[in-house]
Amino acid sequence: MMKAFENFEVWFVTGAQLLYGGDAVKQVDGHSKEMVDGLNNSGLLPIKVIYAGTANSSNEVADVMSRANNDKKCIGVITWMHTFSPAKMWIKGMQILRKPLLHLHTQYNRQIPWETMDMDFMNLNQSAHGDREFGHILSRLRKNHKTVVGHWKDEKTQKHIAVWERVCAGWADAQDCLILRFGDQMNNVAVTDGDKVAFEQVLGYHVDYCPFSEVLSYFDKVKDAEVDELVKVYFRDYAHDGRLEDRNTEEYKKVWNSAKAELTLRAILKAYGAKGFTTNFDDLGDVNVEETGHGFDQIPGLASQRLMSEGIGFGAEGDWKSAALYRTTWFMSQGLAGGTSFLEDYTLNFDGENTSILEAHMLEINPDIAEERPRLEVHFLGIGYRKSPTARLVFTSKQGHGITATIVDMGNRFRLIANDVNLIKSKPLPKLPVASALWVPEPSFEVGVGCWLNAGGTHHSCFSFGLTDEYWRDFAEIADIEALIINKETNYEQFRKELKFNEVYYMLNKALH
Repeated sequence: MMKAFENFEVWFVTGAQLLYGGDAVKQVDGHSKEMVDGLNNSGLLPIKVIYAGTANSSNEVADVMSRANNDKKCIGVITWMHTFSPAKMWIKGMQILRKPLLHLHTQYNRQIPWETMDMDFMNLNQSAHGDREFGHILSRLRKNHKTVVGHWKDEKTQKHIAVWERVCAGWADAQDCLILRFGDQMNNVAVTDGDKVAFEQVLGYHVDYCPFSEVLSYFDKVKDAEVDELVKVYFRDYAHDGRLEDRNTEEYKKVWNSAKAELTLRAILKAYGAKGFTTNFDDLGDVNVEETGHGFDQIPGLASQRLMSEGIGFGAEGDWKSAALYRTTWFMSQGLAGGTSFLEDYTLNFDGENTSILEAHMLEINPDIAEERPRLEVHFLGIGYRKSPTARLVFTSKQGHGITATIVDMGNRFRLIANDVNLIKSKPLPKLPVASALWVPEPSFEVGVGCWLNAGGTHHSCFSFGLTDEYWRDFAEIADIEALIINKETNYEQFRKELKFNEVYYMLNKALH
Protein backbone atom coordinates (compact mmCIF):
# COMPACT_ATOMS: atom_id res chain seq x y z
CA MET A 1 0.00 0.00 0.00
CA MET A 2 2.72 2.47 0.92
CA LYS A 3 4.60 1.65 -2.27
CA ALA A 4 1.57 2.66 -4.35
CA PHE A 5 1.78 6.18 -2.94
CA GLU A 6 5.49 6.40 -2.21
CA ASN A 7 5.99 9.46 -4.43
CA PHE A 8 3.40 11.46 -2.51
CA GLU A 9 3.46 13.27 0.80
CA VAL A 10 1.06 15.37 2.86
CA TRP A 11 2.29 18.46 4.71
CA PHE A 12 1.34 19.21 8.31
CA VAL A 13 1.32 22.91 9.24
CA THR A 14 0.73 24.07 12.82
CA GLY A 15 -0.72 27.44 13.66
CA ALA A 16 0.63 29.57 16.52
CA GLN A 17 1.82 33.13 17.19
CA LEU A 18 4.65 34.87 19.02
CA LEU A 19 2.43 36.44 21.71
CA TYR A 20 3.44 33.82 24.26
CA GLY A 21 7.17 33.97 23.57
CA GLY A 22 9.76 31.85 21.83
CA ASP A 23 9.76 29.10 24.45
CA ALA A 24 6.08 28.43 23.83
CA VAL A 25 6.69 28.16 20.08
CA LYS A 26 9.47 25.65 20.74
CA GLN A 27 7.03 23.53 22.73
CA VAL A 28 4.47 23.82 19.91
CA ASP A 29 7.13 22.66 17.49
CA GLY A 30 8.07 19.67 19.66
CA HIS A 31 4.46 18.61 20.13
CA SER A 32 3.79 18.89 16.41
CA LYS A 33 6.76 16.69 15.51
CA GLU A 34 5.61 14.08 18.02
CA MET A 35 2.12 14.11 16.55
CA VAL A 36 3.37 13.75 12.99
CA ASP A 37 5.58 10.83 14.03
CA GLY A 38 2.59 9.26 15.75
CA LEU A 39 0.43 9.55 12.66
CA ASN A 40 3.15 8.04 10.47
CA ASN A 41 3.77 5.19 12.90
CA SER A 42 0.08 4.35 13.27
CA GLY A 43 0.15 2.01 10.27
CA LEU A 44 -3.19 3.43 9.11
CA LEU A 45 -2.08 6.28 6.87
CA PRO A 46 -1.18 5.29 3.30
CA ILE A 47 0.80 8.49 2.63
CA LYS A 48 3.64 9.91 4.70
CA VAL A 49 2.97 13.09 6.65
CA ILE A 50 5.74 15.70 6.59
CA TYR A 51 5.96 18.32 9.31
CA ALA A 52 6.28 21.61 7.43
CA GLY A 53 6.72 23.77 10.51
CA THR A 54 4.80 26.18 12.69
CA ALA A 55 3.43 29.32 11.04
CA ASN A 56 3.44 32.40 13.32
CA SER A 57 2.61 35.23 10.90
CA SER A 58 0.84 36.05 7.68
CA ASN A 59 4.11 35.95 5.73
CA GLU A 60 5.06 32.56 7.18
CA VAL A 61 1.63 31.12 6.32
CA ALA A 62 1.78 32.48 2.76
CA ASP A 63 5.32 31.16 2.33
CA VAL A 64 4.55 27.59 3.38
CA MET A 65 1.40 27.46 1.24
CA SER A 66 3.32 28.75 -1.79
CA ARG A 67 5.93 26.05 -1.26
CA ALA A 68 3.21 23.42 -0.94
CA ASN A 69 1.73 24.52 -4.27
CA ASN A 70 5.07 24.20 -6.03
CA ASP A 71 6.21 20.94 -4.45
CA LYS A 72 5.32 18.08 -6.80
CA LYS A 73 5.34 15.49 -4.01
CA CYS A 74 2.97 17.46 -1.80
CA ILE A 75 -0.63 16.48 -2.58
CA GLY A 76 -2.39 18.10 0.36
CA VAL A 77 -2.01 20.19 3.52
CA ILE A 78 -3.20 19.40 7.04
CA THR A 79 -3.58 22.43 9.32
CA TRP A 80 -3.95 22.45 13.11
CA MET A 81 -4.00 25.37 15.52
CA HIS A 82 -2.04 24.37 18.66
CA THR A 83 -2.47 27.77 20.28
CA PHE A 84 -4.68 30.71 19.44
CA SER A 85 -3.58 31.64 15.92
CA PRO A 86 -5.47 34.80 14.87
CA ALA A 87 -6.96 33.85 11.54
CA LYS A 88 -6.54 37.14 9.70
CA MET A 89 -2.93 36.06 9.27
CA TRP A 90 -4.17 32.95 7.42
CA ILE A 91 -6.14 34.84 4.77
CA LYS A 92 -3.37 35.29 2.19
CA GLY A 93 -2.10 31.74 2.63
CA MET A 94 -5.54 30.20 2.21
CA GLN A 95 -6.17 32.33 -0.87
CA ILE A 96 -2.86 31.13 -2.32
CA LEU A 97 -3.25 27.43 -1.52
CA ARG A 98 -4.29 25.29 -4.50
CA LYS A 99 -3.70 21.88 -2.92
CA PRO A 100 -6.44 20.02 -1.01
CA LEU A 101 -6.86 21.13 2.61
CA LEU A 102 -7.75 19.21 5.78
CA HIS A 103 -8.46 21.06 9.02
CA LEU A 104 -7.60 18.77 11.93
CA HIS A 105 -9.35 19.83 15.13
CA THR A 106 -7.44 17.99 17.80
CA GLN A 107 -5.29 18.62 20.86
CA TYR A 108 -1.82 17.49 21.84
CA ASN A 109 -2.88 16.20 25.25
CA ARG A 110 -5.82 13.81 25.43
CA GLN A 111 -7.25 14.96 28.77
CA ILE A 112 -7.16 18.08 30.93
CA PRO A 113 -4.49 17.82 33.67
CA TRP A 114 -6.91 19.00 36.35
CA GLU A 115 -4.47 19.07 39.27
CA THR A 116 -1.57 20.82 37.52
CA MET A 117 -3.15 23.01 34.85
CA ASP A 118 -1.99 26.63 35.15
CA MET A 119 -2.03 29.75 32.98
CA ASP A 120 1.08 28.67 31.07
CA PHE A 121 -0.67 25.45 30.13
CA MET A 122 -3.77 27.40 29.10
CA ASN A 123 -1.73 29.75 26.91
CA LEU A 124 -0.07 26.87 25.11
CA ASN A 125 -2.98 24.46 24.63
CA GLN A 126 -5.69 26.50 22.93
CA SER A 127 -6.86 24.28 20.08
CA ALA A 128 -10.46 24.67 21.24
CA HIS A 129 -9.95 28.40 20.74
CA GLY A 130 -7.59 28.56 17.77
CA ASP A 131 -9.36 25.98 15.62
CA ARG A 132 -12.64 27.85 15.93
CA GLU A 133 -10.95 31.03 14.77
CA PHE A 134 -9.42 29.12 11.86
CA GLY A 135 -12.72 27.43 11.03
CA HIS A 136 -14.35 30.84 10.84
CA ILE A 137 -11.90 32.21 8.30
CA LEU A 138 -12.24 29.11 6.12
CA SER A 139 -15.98 29.63 6.16
CA ARG A 140 -15.62 33.36 5.47
CA LEU A 141 -13.31 32.63 2.52
CA ARG A 142 -15.61 29.86 1.24
CA LYS A 143 -12.52 27.64 1.21
CA ASN A 144 -13.21 24.03 0.28
CA HIS A 145 -11.74 21.67 2.87
CA LYS A 146 -12.34 18.59 5.00
CA THR A 147 -12.72 18.89 8.76
CA VAL A 148 -11.64 15.99 10.99
CA VAL A 149 -12.49 16.22 14.69
CA GLY A 150 -10.92 13.89 17.28
CA HIS A 151 -7.77 13.11 19.19
CA TRP A 152 -4.80 12.51 16.93
CA LYS A 153 -3.99 9.16 18.59
CA ASP A 154 -7.48 7.75 18.07
CA GLU A 155 -7.88 5.17 15.32
CA LYS A 156 -11.15 6.73 14.18
CA THR A 157 -9.44 10.09 13.65
CA GLN A 158 -6.54 8.50 11.79
CA LYS A 159 -8.90 6.57 9.51
CA HIS A 160 -10.66 9.79 8.45
CA ILE A 161 -7.26 11.29 7.62
CA ALA A 162 -6.34 8.13 5.69
CA VAL A 163 -9.48 8.41 3.54
CA TRP A 164 -8.67 12.02 2.71
CA GLU A 165 -5.06 11.10 1.86
CA ARG A 166 -6.23 8.49 -0.66
CA VAL A 167 -8.61 10.99 -2.20
CA CYS A 168 -5.78 13.54 -2.45
CA ALA A 169 -3.73 10.90 -4.26
CA GLY A 170 -6.60 10.25 -6.67
CA TRP A 171 -7.00 13.98 -7.23
CA ALA A 172 -3.27 14.44 -7.89
CA ASP A 173 -3.33 11.55 -10.37
CA ALA A 174 -6.34 13.08 -12.14
CA GLN A 175 -4.42 16.30 -12.73
CA ASP A 176 -1.98 14.32 -14.87
CA CYS A 177 -4.41 11.89 -16.48
CA LEU A 178 -4.78 11.46 -20.23
CA ILE A 179 -7.71 9.47 -21.59
CA LEU A 180 -7.50 8.30 -25.22
CA ARG A 181 -10.69 7.83 -27.21
CA PHE A 182 -10.40 5.10 -29.83
CA GLY A 183 -13.52 6.06 -31.77
CA ASP A 184 -16.27 8.45 -30.70
CA GLN A 185 -19.27 8.05 -28.42
CA MET A 186 -22.01 5.72 -29.53
CA ASN A 187 -24.37 7.77 -31.70
CA ASN A 188 -27.26 9.55 -29.95
CA VAL A 189 -26.29 8.48 -26.42
CA ALA A 190 -26.57 11.57 -24.21
CA VAL A 191 -25.15 10.54 -20.86
CA THR A 192 -21.72 9.44 -22.08
CA ASP A 193 -21.09 12.76 -23.82
CA GLY A 194 -20.35 16.17 -22.30
CA ASP A 195 -18.03 19.16 -22.27
CA LYS A 196 -14.43 17.94 -22.36
CA VAL A 197 -13.02 21.46 -21.91
CA ALA A 198 -15.03 22.04 -18.74
CA PHE A 199 -14.18 18.50 -17.59
CA GLU A 200 -10.47 19.31 -17.72
CA GLN A 201 -10.96 22.79 -16.26
CA VAL A 202 -12.89 21.46 -13.25
CA LEU A 203 -11.53 17.93 -12.71
CA GLY A 204 -8.14 17.90 -14.42
CA TYR A 205 -8.54 14.94 -16.77
CA HIS A 206 -7.43 15.54 -20.36
CA VAL A 207 -9.39 13.68 -23.05
CA ASP A 208 -7.99 13.24 -26.58
CA TYR A 209 -9.20 11.48 -29.70
CA CYS A 210 -6.91 8.93 -31.33
CA PRO A 211 -7.87 7.73 -34.83
CA PHE A 212 -8.01 4.00 -35.23
CA SER A 213 -5.59 4.26 -38.14
CA GLU A 214 -2.92 5.18 -35.60
CA VAL A 215 -3.88 2.23 -33.42
CA LEU A 216 -3.34 0.00 -36.43
CA SER A 217 0.16 1.38 -36.93
CA TYR A 218 1.02 -0.05 -33.50
CA PHE A 219 -0.87 -3.25 -34.34
CA ASP A 220 1.44 -3.82 -37.32
CA LYS A 221 4.54 -3.52 -35.11
CA VAL A 222 3.54 -6.29 -32.69
CA LYS A 223 5.73 -9.37 -33.18
CA ASP A 224 4.23 -12.83 -33.36
CA ALA A 225 6.67 -14.11 -30.74
CA GLU A 226 5.40 -11.51 -28.27
CA VAL A 227 1.84 -12.61 -28.92
CA ASP A 228 2.79 -16.27 -28.38
CA GLU A 229 4.29 -15.42 -24.98
CA LEU A 230 1.20 -13.50 -23.86
CA VAL A 231 -1.04 -16.41 -24.90
CA LYS A 232 1.03 -18.62 -22.58
CA VAL A 233 0.32 -16.17 -19.75
CA TYR A 234 -3.40 -16.45 -20.46
CA PHE A 235 -3.30 -20.23 -20.29
CA ARG A 236 -1.22 -20.09 -17.10
CA ASP A 237 -3.36 -17.58 -15.23
CA TYR A 238 -6.92 -18.51 -16.18
CA ALA A 239 -8.99 -21.65 -16.11
CA HIS A 240 -9.79 -22.85 -19.62
CA ASP A 241 -10.79 -25.79 -21.74
CA GLY A 242 -7.81 -27.73 -23.08
CA ARG A 243 -8.97 -27.36 -26.66
CA LEU A 244 -8.17 -23.67 -26.56
CA GLU A 245 -4.50 -24.60 -26.66
CA ASP A 246 -4.87 -26.40 -29.97
CA ARG A 247 -3.22 -24.08 -32.49
CA ASN A 248 -5.26 -25.56 -35.32
CA THR A 249 -8.62 -24.41 -33.99
CA GLU A 250 -10.54 -21.18 -34.54
CA GLU A 251 -10.75 -20.76 -30.75
CA TYR A 252 -6.96 -20.61 -30.44
CA LYS A 253 -6.84 -18.05 -33.23
CA LYS A 254 -9.35 -15.87 -31.39
CA VAL A 255 -7.31 -16.06 -28.17
CA TRP A 256 -4.19 -15.20 -30.18
CA ASN A 257 -5.95 -12.23 -31.81
CA SER A 258 -7.03 -10.99 -28.39
CA ALA A 259 -3.43 -11.13 -27.19
CA LYS A 260 -2.27 -9.10 -30.19
CA ALA A 261 -4.99 -6.53 -29.49
CA GLU A 262 -3.81 -6.28 -25.86
CA LEU A 263 -0.19 -5.75 -26.88
CA THR A 264 -1.31 -3.10 -29.35
CA LEU A 265 -3.23 -1.18 -26.72
CA ARG A 266 -0.39 -1.44 -24.23
CA ALA A 267 2.03 -0.04 -26.77
CA ILE A 268 -0.05 2.97 -27.75
CA LEU A 269 -1.07 3.79 -24.17
CA LYS A 270 2.58 3.71 -23.14
CA ALA A 271 3.63 5.85 -26.11
CA TYR A 272 1.07 8.52 -25.20
CA GLY A 273 1.52 8.22 -21.44
CA ALA A 274 -2.23 7.63 -21.21
CA LYS A 275 -3.92 6.33 -18.07
CA GLY A 276 -7.19 5.34 -19.66
CA PHE A 277 -9.04 4.74 -22.91
CA THR A 278 -12.42 4.22 -24.49
CA THR A 279 -13.51 1.92 -27.28
CA ASN A 280 -16.50 1.78 -29.60
CA PHE A 281 -17.50 -1.45 -31.30
CA ASP A 282 -18.40 0.50 -34.44
CA ASP A 283 -14.77 1.52 -35.03
CA LEU A 284 -12.33 -1.37 -35.20
CA GLY A 285 -10.24 -0.76 -38.30
CA ASP A 286 -10.33 -2.68 -41.55
CA VAL A 287 -13.85 -3.94 -42.19
CA ASN A 288 -12.35 -6.92 -44.09
CA VAL A 289 -10.03 -7.87 -41.26
CA GLU A 290 -10.75 -11.59 -41.61
CA GLU A 291 -9.31 -11.43 -45.14
CA THR A 292 -6.57 -8.84 -44.65
CA GLY A 293 -5.49 -9.62 -41.08
CA HIS A 294 -5.22 -5.87 -40.61
CA GLY A 295 -7.07 -4.78 -37.49
CA PHE A 296 -9.05 -6.09 -34.57
CA ASP A 297 -11.52 -8.86 -35.33
CA GLN A 298 -13.71 -7.74 -32.40
CA ILE A 299 -13.72 -5.19 -29.59
CA PRO A 300 -10.66 -5.80 -27.35
CA GLY A 301 -12.66 -7.13 -24.41
CA LEU A 302 -10.03 -9.39 -22.86
CA ALA A 303 -7.43 -6.61 -23.14
CA SER A 304 -9.81 -4.15 -21.46
CA GLN A 305 -10.43 -6.59 -18.60
CA ARG A 306 -6.74 -7.12 -17.95
CA LEU A 307 -5.79 -3.45 -18.33
CA MET A 308 -8.49 -2.42 -15.86
CA SER A 309 -6.95 -4.81 -13.36
CA GLU A 310 -3.71 -2.82 -13.65
CA GLY A 311 -5.43 0.52 -13.13
CA ILE A 312 -5.96 1.65 -16.70
CA GLY A 313 -9.22 3.56 -16.91
CA PHE A 314 -11.83 2.16 -19.27
CA GLY A 315 -15.15 3.35 -20.68
CA ALA A 316 -17.27 1.47 -23.20
CA GLU A 317 -18.99 3.06 -26.18
CA GLY A 318 -16.71 6.09 -25.96
CA ASP A 319 -17.66 6.91 -22.34
CA TRP A 320 -14.66 9.08 -21.46
CA LYS A 321 -16.08 10.30 -18.14
CA SER A 322 -16.35 6.72 -16.89
CA ALA A 323 -12.84 5.92 -18.14
CA ALA A 324 -11.50 8.87 -16.15
CA LEU A 325 -13.50 8.12 -13.01
CA TYR A 326 -12.60 4.42 -13.13
CA ARG A 327 -8.91 5.36 -13.11
CA THR A 328 -9.52 7.42 -9.97
CA THR A 329 -11.63 4.68 -8.40
CA TRP A 330 -8.82 2.17 -8.90
CA PHE A 331 -6.11 4.61 -7.85
CA MET A 332 -7.77 5.46 -4.55
CA SER A 333 -8.56 1.77 -3.91
CA GLN A 334 -4.96 0.53 -4.07
CA GLY A 335 -4.25 -1.63 -1.05
CA LEU A 336 -7.90 -1.95 -0.08
CA ALA A 337 -9.68 -5.29 -0.21
CA GLY A 338 -12.19 -6.41 -2.79
CA GLY A 339 -11.38 -4.93 -6.18
CA THR A 340 -12.89 -2.41 -8.59
CA SER A 341 -14.56 -2.49 -11.98
CA PHE A 342 -16.35 -0.60 -14.70
CA LEU A 343 -19.92 -1.93 -14.76
CA GLU A 344 -23.15 -1.39 -16.65
CA ASP A 345 -26.77 -1.78 -15.58
CA TYR A 346 -27.84 -4.62 -17.86
CA THR A 347 -31.22 -6.04 -16.88
CA LEU A 348 -33.54 -6.21 -13.86
CA ASN A 349 -34.64 -9.16 -11.74
CA PHE A 350 -37.93 -8.37 -9.97
CA ASP A 351 -38.05 -10.65 -6.93
CA GLY A 352 -39.76 -8.85 -4.06
CA GLU A 353 -37.27 -7.75 -1.39
CA ASN A 354 -34.46 -9.36 -3.40
CA THR A 355 -35.17 -7.35 -6.57
CA SER A 356 -31.77 -6.66 -8.09
CA ILE A 357 -29.84 -5.39 -11.10
CA LEU A 358 -27.61 -7.59 -13.22
CA GLU A 359 -24.39 -5.68 -13.80
CA ALA A 360 -22.48 -6.86 -16.84
CA HIS A 361 -21.27 -5.72 -20.22
CA MET A 362 -20.49 -7.18 -23.59
CA LEU A 363 -17.04 -8.23 -22.34
CA GLU A 364 -15.30 -5.64 -20.22
CA ILE A 365 -15.48 -6.39 -16.47
CA ASN A 366 -12.41 -6.36 -14.23
CA PRO A 367 -11.47 -9.89 -13.04
CA ASP A 368 -10.37 -8.44 -9.69
CA ILE A 369 -13.98 -8.71 -8.48
CA ALA A 370 -14.33 -12.38 -9.52
CA GLU A 371 -15.60 -14.82 -6.90
CA GLU A 372 -13.49 -17.66 -8.30
CA ARG A 373 -10.65 -18.03 -10.75
CA PRO A 374 -11.79 -16.39 -14.03
CA ARG A 375 -12.32 -18.71 -16.95
CA LEU A 376 -10.93 -17.90 -20.41
CA GLU A 377 -13.55 -18.70 -23.02
CA VAL A 378 -14.28 -17.95 -26.69
CA HIS A 379 -17.85 -17.23 -27.74
CA PHE A 380 -19.79 -15.48 -30.48
CA LEU A 381 -20.48 -11.80 -29.81
CA GLY A 382 -23.57 -10.63 -31.63
CA ILE A 383 -23.35 -6.87 -31.33
CA GLY A 384 -22.19 -4.03 -33.58
CA TYR A 385 -21.64 -4.28 -37.31
CA ARG A 386 -18.96 -6.96 -36.86
CA LYS A 387 -20.46 -10.05 -35.26
CA SER A 388 -17.85 -12.71 -34.59
CA PRO A 389 -16.44 -14.90 -31.82
CA THR A 390 -13.94 -13.41 -29.39
CA ALA A 391 -12.11 -14.31 -26.19
CA ARG A 392 -13.12 -13.05 -22.78
CA LEU A 393 -12.86 -13.83 -19.06
CA VAL A 394 -16.09 -15.27 -17.70
CA PHE A 395 -16.98 -15.14 -13.98
CA THR A 396 -19.51 -13.98 -11.43
CA SER A 397 -18.55 -11.46 -8.79
CA LYS A 398 -17.85 -11.80 -5.12
CA GLN A 399 -20.60 -10.93 -2.69
CA GLY A 400 -20.44 -8.07 -0.23
CA HIS A 401 -20.97 -4.37 0.31
CA GLY A 402 -19.54 -1.74 -2.01
CA ILE A 403 -20.20 1.58 -3.66
CA THR A 404 -20.63 2.60 -7.27
CA ALA A 405 -20.16 6.12 -8.63
CA THR A 406 -20.58 8.17 -11.78
CA ILE A 407 -20.13 11.74 -13.00
CA VAL A 408 -22.69 13.43 -15.24
CA ASP A 409 -22.56 16.75 -17.07
CA MET A 410 -25.59 18.84 -16.06
CA GLY A 411 -24.75 21.68 -18.44
CA ASN A 412 -23.99 24.26 -15.76
CA ARG A 413 -22.00 21.90 -13.51
CA PHE A 414 -20.72 18.37 -13.03
CA ARG A 415 -22.61 16.11 -10.63
CA LEU A 416 -21.09 13.13 -8.85
CA ILE A 417 -23.60 10.44 -7.87
CA ALA A 418 -22.66 7.53 -5.62
CA ASN A 419 -24.82 4.64 -4.42
CA ASP A 420 -24.08 2.06 -1.75
CA VAL A 421 -24.90 -1.39 -3.14
CA ASN A 422 -24.94 -4.96 -1.84
CA LEU A 423 -23.68 -7.64 -4.19
CA ILE A 424 -25.56 -10.93 -3.86
CA LYS A 425 -25.07 -14.43 -5.22
CA SER A 426 -25.79 -14.65 -8.93
CA LYS A 427 -27.16 -17.67 -10.74
CA PRO A 428 -25.25 -19.17 -13.70
CA LEU A 429 -25.80 -17.66 -17.15
CA PRO A 430 -25.06 -20.60 -19.48
CA LYS A 431 -26.26 -18.75 -22.60
CA LEU A 432 -24.78 -15.36 -21.67
CA PRO A 433 -21.06 -16.14 -21.25
CA VAL A 434 -19.84 -12.81 -19.87
CA ALA A 435 -18.57 -11.55 -16.54
CA SER A 436 -21.32 -10.26 -14.27
CA ALA A 437 -22.33 -9.02 -10.84
CA LEU A 438 -25.75 -8.90 -9.18
CA TRP A 439 -26.56 -6.12 -6.75
CA VAL A 440 -29.32 -4.54 -4.71
CA PRO A 441 -28.99 -0.76 -4.37
CA GLU A 442 -29.43 0.79 -0.92
CA PRO A 443 -31.67 1.65 0.82
CA SER A 444 -33.91 -0.51 -1.38
CA PHE A 445 -34.26 -1.27 -5.05
CA GLU A 446 -37.16 1.16 -5.48
CA VAL A 447 -35.62 4.06 -3.58
CA GLY A 448 -32.04 3.56 -4.77
CA VAL A 449 -32.95 3.28 -8.43
CA GLY A 450 -35.56 6.02 -8.16
CA CYS A 451 -33.02 8.45 -6.71
CA TRP A 452 -30.39 7.48 -9.31
CA LEU A 453 -32.87 8.08 -12.14
CA ASN A 454 -34.03 11.42 -10.72
CA ALA A 455 -30.40 12.53 -10.36
CA GLY A 456 -29.72 11.73 -14.03
CA GLY A 457 -27.32 8.90 -13.25
CA THR A 458 -25.66 6.92 -16.02
CA HIS A 459 -26.07 3.29 -17.04
CA HIS A 460 -22.27 2.95 -16.67
CA SER A 461 -20.63 3.32 -13.27
CA CYS A 462 -17.36 2.71 -11.42
CA PHE A 463 -17.58 0.19 -8.59
CA SER A 464 -15.33 -0.49 -5.61
CA PHE A 465 -15.58 -2.95 -2.73
CA GLY A 466 -13.09 -0.91 -0.68
CA LEU A 467 -14.30 2.68 -0.98
CA THR A 468 -17.12 4.32 0.99
CA ASP A 469 -19.23 7.43 0.50
CA GLU A 470 -16.67 9.39 2.54
CA TYR A 471 -14.18 9.04 -0.31
CA TRP A 472 -16.60 10.43 -2.86
CA ARG A 473 -17.73 13.26 -0.58
CA ASP A 474 -14.09 14.24 -0.10
CA PHE A 475 -13.42 13.99 -3.84
CA ALA A 476 -16.37 16.23 -4.66
CA GLU A 477 -15.29 18.71 -1.98
CA ILE A 478 -11.80 18.99 -3.46
CA ALA A 479 -13.18 19.28 -7.00
CA ASP A 480 -15.88 21.71 -5.85
CA ILE A 481 -18.61 19.79 -7.66
CA GLU A 482 -22.07 18.65 -6.63
CA ALA A 483 -22.23 15.36 -4.74
CA LEU A 484 -25.33 13.22 -4.31
CA ILE A 485 -25.00 10.17 -2.07
CA ILE A 486 -27.59 7.38 -2.00
CA ASN A 487 -27.31 4.99 0.95
CA LYS A 488 -29.33 3.30 3.69
CA GLU A 489 -30.23 6.68 5.18
CA THR A 490 -31.68 8.10 1.94
CA ASN A 491 -35.30 9.20 1.86
CA TYR A 492 -36.78 9.43 -1.63
CA GLU A 493 -38.81 12.61 -1.11
CA GLN A 494 -36.01 14.38 0.75
CA PHE A 495 -33.62 13.41 -2.04
CA ARG A 496 -35.95 14.98 -4.62
CA LYS A 497 -36.04 18.14 -2.53
CA GLU A 498 -32.22 18.12 -2.35
CA LEU A 499 -32.11 18.05 -6.15
CA LYS A 500 -34.33 21.13 -6.32
CA PHE A 501 -32.41 22.98 -3.60
CA ASN A 502 -29.13 22.20 -5.37
CA GLU A 503 -30.50 23.51 -8.65
CA VAL A 504 -31.33 26.84 -7.01
CA TYR A 505 -27.91 26.98 -5.33
CA TYR A 506 -25.99 26.42 -8.54
CA MET A 507 -28.13 28.85 -10.52
CA LEU A 508 -27.57 31.57 -7.91
CA ASN A 509 -23.89 30.73 -7.61
CA LYS A 510 -23.46 31.12 -11.36
CA ALA A 511 -25.35 34.43 -11.34
CA LEU A 512 -23.19 35.79 -8.50
CA HIS A 513 -19.97 34.85 -10.23
